[in-house]
Amino acid sequence: MSLDQTDRRILKVLQRRGRISNAELSEQVNLSPSACHRRVQRLEADGYIRDYVALLDPRKIGVSTTVFVEITLQAQADEVLEAFEKAVARIPDVLECHLMAGTADYILKVVAESTEDFARIHRQHLTRLPGVAQMQSSFALRTVFKTTALPV
Repeated sequence: MSLDQTDRRILKVLQRRGRISNAELSEQVNLSPSACHRRVQRLEADGYIRDYVALLDPRKIGVSTTVFVEITLQAQADEVLEAFEKAVARIPDVLECHLMAGTADYILKVVAESTEDFARIHRQHLTRLPGVAQMQSSFALRTVFKTTALPV
């Protein structure tokens, strides 16, 4: 299925206001409520809409420190990559893990309460990841811009 302009308008609104009522959504995208509802169901069924989530304020829940960790592995063999990926997925403080092209093999986005808490995460989890040859951590000083909305 390809997306038309109406589908794109629906996705743009839902990315910013996931809890919007169907009546409000249909009004914003100039469709009848029933047609809008059918389109949203189709977008969900076809996998364009994967989930609906609540985005939490990291400061309010006490994890205001963000650290980006570059990881270089000892080898690039499939079993090394698989072991690393399975292990890193079990660390609750790791929000994202990306396989990279470039100098590092992976980059992780880690949240922590403080620098001391990150030291704990580093000691208890990151240093125990399989196949790691080198690690470099960079602390975010401030988030200038952040969005979860994809360009559609």
